[in-house]
Amino acid sequence: MDLEHYERIITKVFQTIDEAHEMNVIFLDSEQMRQFNHQFRQRDKTTDVLTFPADDPLMDCLGDVLINIDKVKAQALDYGHSEDREVAFLTVHGYLHILGYNHHQEDDERKMIKKQQSILKNAGLERQ
Repeated sequence: MDLEHYERIITKVFQTIDEAHEMNVIFLDSEQMRQFNHQFRQRDKTTDVLTFPADDPLMDCLGDVLINIDKVKAQALDYGHSEDREVAFLTVHGYLHILGYNHHQEDDERKMIKKQQSILKNAGLERQ
């Protein structure tokens, strides 16, 4: 796993965003992600991305985005796009969750998808 490469991709994406976006992006494998998902969401299964907003509103950092690198590889294959695009998508998805976006209701999901697509398009990483 080339973390420096992923850092460059994420930096490219977030250079297109005007609002605050400092956050920690942490890459884990499927087992580590399953453990976090179980501990913090009581779901004993792995997932592709988890987010943890910062507790302190005075912090510059918005929070943490955990990305499952095993899922990045699998989902890139499943969706027929690059791992770069999948890393960008999951990071943006996590970022939007930290900002309060969600996809529990249809209207909320539409807003979140629209924002995701706009950010990824501006970075040249929209879905083909």
